[in-house]
Amino acid sequence: MTKKQRIETFCSLGEYLFSGSLHLQQIIESAAYYNSWFTQPNIRKALEAAAQNLTTEKLENWLGPYPFDEETDKTVGLIMAGNIPLVGFHDILCVLGAGFNVLVKPSSDDLKLTTHLLDKLQEIAPSFSHKITIAERLSDFDLVIATGNDNSARYFSYYFGNKPHIIRKNRNSAAVLTGKESKDELQQLGNDIFDYFGLGCRNVSKLFLPEGYDISTFFEGIAHFSDVFNHHKYANNYDYNKSIYLINGDRHYDNGFLLVKHDERIASPLAVLYHETYSSIGALTEQLTTLAPQLQCVVSHEKLIIPTPVVDFGQSQQPALDDYADGVNTLDFLASNME
Repeated sequence: MTKKQRIETFCSLGEYLFSGSLHLQQIIESAAYYNSWFTQPNIRKALEAAAQNLTTEKLENWLGPYPFDEETDKTVGLIMAGNIPLVGFHDILCVLGAGFNVLVKPSSDDLKLTTHLLDKLQEIAPSFSHKITIAERLSDFDLVIATGNDNSARYFSYYFGNKPHIIRKNRNSAAVLTGKESKDELQQLGNDIFDYFGLGCRNVSKLFLPEGYDISTFFEGIAHFSDVFNHHKYANNYDYNKSIYLINGDRHYDNGFLLVKHDERIASPLAVLYHETYSSIGALTEQLTTLAPQLQCVVSHEKLIIPTPVVDFGQSQQPALDDYADGVNTLDFLASNME
């Protein structure tokens, strides 16, 4: 397949994801039944986030600068995460869009959605059938992209270190408030926190607040998201962490569905946000620069000059095609390993 044909295939997939077809709805229901974290609204949100990038203009602008006009016989092994719906779709898009073969080891938590989209690609373009393989164990591959946590990354490095690779570790995202945010911006921040129940690396797990910030302003802005407590697993995490803080006498804020606790760490438990205060944007910029290896993105309306991508409120889980996980350009990696 040519680059143009691959782009056309993914555009057709995007149209399918927006179609609301009965079969797609059945897949959504099945995936939600299999994994209770994958609620139907969250699955649809993930499908729409993927589909919005699958347009001719966006794909041509993204792939255009690269030498991917013809296919290559090289195979990329993909080890997928499964923390949120379709979290590994961007890697599939990169590999197939670049003309490589893909050997996919899906996460058991996201098996149904990932498998369905791969099957649909082959239905749209039968030429993809010889380019796509789903496997329980990776073998006979030339490059590898593996996504996991800090512990699994050590395992991946041991087994795949002799191959060209991208190995991803734990990352989280943060938000910077100045006290000048509108009510609408704070409500949008609620999406950055609560989309997918906060399970994604692009979800905000840490707040940086100016000294003297009134936390009630933040709580008023996110009040719209109180329904998150109706999910039993989320509620269990909230109750557990609240009990621990009460037993230990840890100071924290509580609005009935989210706990906010002062902590210097970035990665907070589910249903908890960590927070720190800052005295100046200059000092905060230095701190965020130091923390860059732990951060996937930063949400703020401030124009922060930091290594980590800064996105608008409500946009952390709406990544563009060139918003690469861990800041590693996947297309650059593939282009450098074509020969």
